[in-house]
Amino acid sequence: MRLLLDTHVLLWWVTGDRRLTKPRRELIADPENQIAISAASFWEIAIKKVMGRGQIEIDELYAAIKEDAFEEIPVRISQMLSLKDLPRFHGDPFDRLLIAQSITEHRRLVTHDAAILAYASVRGFDPLAI
Repeated sequence: MRLLLDTHVLLWWVTGDRRLTKPRRELIADPENQIAISAASFWEIAIKKVMGRGQIEIDELYAAIKEDAFEEIPVRISQMLSLKDLPRFHGDPFDRLLIAQSITEHRRLVTHDAAILAYASVRGFDPLAI
């Protein structure tokens, strides 16, 4: 399965947070699955860190995803073109970007965010709830 981790899921994975359910943890750990992390998640985390709201060091986080052999997904203009077609259920630009990447990269977005899950009816978007 081709998966894209939402930012909070990535942080829960790396920190061992119990909010990441055992079935989802097993899904991420399964070597048969292709796990990707968006550059947008790192951008979001870096911004929060500068604002004093982040606790994890970005270098440590990057080392963790490299160790886990997660794929890096850059932010591409072609992905942004699908944003114009997304309904305005959710205003968070990082979440909307992840939804667009999930659609264009043909990956299931693993999330716990109810606002993101509201997009499940959008053609091409198949989120995976925690």
